[in-house]
Amino acid sequence: MVTEGEVGFRSDDREVVLGPGGYIAKPRGELHAMWNAGPTPARIIEIISPAGFEHFFREVAELIAAGPAAAGDGGDLVERYGLEFEEPDWLPAIVERYGLTT
Repeated sequence: MVTEGEVGFRSDDREVVLGPGGYIAKPRGELHAMWNAGPTPARIIEIISPAGFEHFFREVAELIAAGPAAAGDGGDLVERYGLEFEEPDWLPAIVERYGLTT
């Protein structure tokens, strides 16, 4: 659920920008992207079910805090959680439209 600002979300051919109170459901295993779609910082509350995957985000934060020397450990983290990262063909248009950096 969006608590502040505006958050964009894209999954397959569905795209939406949500303001405070807006929410989405992200189907497991579906390629998706989220971004700050507005001029001010945005905040969300994300509920992950079943439990366990929230630890991935904690571990990512720890890698970032550890600095560039730990960056190589990211692949192990991705493998451990069974993730696959891809760049969908629609991503460049979103990056350009919202002035995002990758």
